[in-house]
Amino acid sequence: MTVSVDHIIRTAIVDDHGIVRQGLRMLLTRPDIDIVAEGCSGKDAVLIAKHDHPDVMLLDIRMKDGDGLSYLPQICEQAPDTKVIMLTTYANPGYLARAINEGAVGYLLKETEPQKIIDAIYAAVSDNRLFDQSLLGQALENAVDTTNPEPEPAAMPTEALSDREIDVIKLIATGMSNASIAKTLSISVPTVKTHVQHILQKLNVSDRTQAALWAVREGIVE
Repeated sequence: MTVSVDHIIRTAIVDDHGIVRQGLRMLLTRPDIDIVAEGCSGKDAVLIAKHDHPDVMLLDIRMKDGDGLSYLPQICEQAPDTKVIMLTTYANPGYLARAINEGAVGYLLKETEPQKIIDAIYAAVSDNRLFDQSLLGQALENAVDTTNPEPEPAAMPTEALSDREIDVIKLIATGMSNASIAKTLSISVPTVKTHVQHILQKLNVSDRTQAALWAVREGIVE
């Protein structure tokens, strides 16, 4: 990815492993990225957000002094303009759901290609959407943590989804577009759009990704 930015991207790294921080610092040694702060705990992340207001923060999830997800709301409160990217070894849909709900703009695995971490930083400062269907699919495909991640509770819809809406949300979770869903179900695109609108309203979510995550949590999609 080639991105032109009009300012130095002030970046913070929060991870409780020194070797990880060192590796990221070396990776991000670039003319347009400046590492302004480092930390090793969720508390450090909050202080960095409060005092340094970085453009981007790379935040680990599981750390010795509390997990990054628990501190994410405080980070967003202290520095609402800071784009937080979760960087973790856990491709866990429960963690991904919490990250979205708590305000993170990205969710990357530590074993991802190094260039993708750089690309994610550029995307974050450009306000590009990082939670696409391919990322969701990667998280689901590679999920290995079978323990309860204690995700934020997902409210059940006040009105049950119809059978057709269940069909639609299953296809949404696979990453299909409205046109592809229409072709698969032999219905019109406007009808699909109506079903999607009703699904979002019933689940009280704002986009297709959150609807897909709800379907995963409820066991509608495996």
